[in-house]
Amino acid sequence: MSTHPFQQVNVFSADPLLGNPLAVVLDAAGIDESRMAAFARWTNLSETTFVLPPTDPRADYRVRIFTTLEELPFAGHPTLGSCHAWLAQGGVPKGQEIVQECGIGLVRIRHGEAGLAFLAPPLLRGGALDPALRERVRAGLGVRVEDVVDARWVDNGTGWLALRLRDRATVLALQPDYTQLDGLKVGVFGPWQPGDGDAAQFESRAFIAGDGAPEDPATGSLNAGIARWLLEEGQVPDRYVISQGTVLGRAGRLQVERVGDALWIGGACVTCIAGTVTL
Repeated sequence: MSTHPFQQVNVFSADPLLGNPLAVVLDAAGIDESRMAAFARWTNLSETTFVLPPTDPRADYRVRIFTTLEELPFAGHPTLGSCHAWLAQGGVPKGQEIVQECGIGLVRIRHGEAGLAFLAPPLLRGGALDPALRERVRAGLGVRVEDVVDARWVDNGTGWLALRLRDRATVLALQPDYTQLDGLKVGVFGPWQPGDGDAAQFESRAFIAGDGAPEDPATGSLNAGIARWLLEEGQVPDRYVISQGTVLGRAGRLQVERVGDALWIGGACVTCIAGTVTL
């Protein structure tokens, strides 16, 4: 048994109860992989991370990211939440930006207007879904054919595909059949309409069939992939806001900003629980 510093961090909302919670185990050297996976299943959160010394001398720390089902090479809210916890514990970056080492390599993180922001990685897989897969996902979501504007891969290391729907109301009305979506990571998004308010420009939802948290409250990796899609097609301004988690009673807000060729995804982080964990 070993004892480690622990934080539970709320990501993508300044309100401690309205974002996406993340369990962070700090000073995690010495915990074996099977124990990490078991603890992630036990927390039953969308992700649990373990912060370790870096193996790359350019990095400030290394992070391993686990869902209740698997280890991920990259994920957005774990990146920001782990960085927040590392800084709160007294971590000092080597340069002006924080550099995180994870399964996809090095990820740059900076302080932005809304809190921390990560540099979105490039897509590993993009392009249109094949017709059979598009129909399977549409049926699993229970959305009408005429309400699907487009469907594409937006995989930046976590396997996401996404459907663009007609509007926010259609996104919020979805009641997915997870049996039809088994084995897939499915995101949906649609634009806010006049009358929805001005807090955001898009609404998104993220579904992972079989996971302990089958709908994610606020998803950095998915929305980073969607942002690359929309920005490359010139469909959005260089800065906009995505809302997520509404159906779950949350109020996640993800800030998207393009600066030259760089795409940053950011949001607020708040520590809700701090102490130790014995594994």
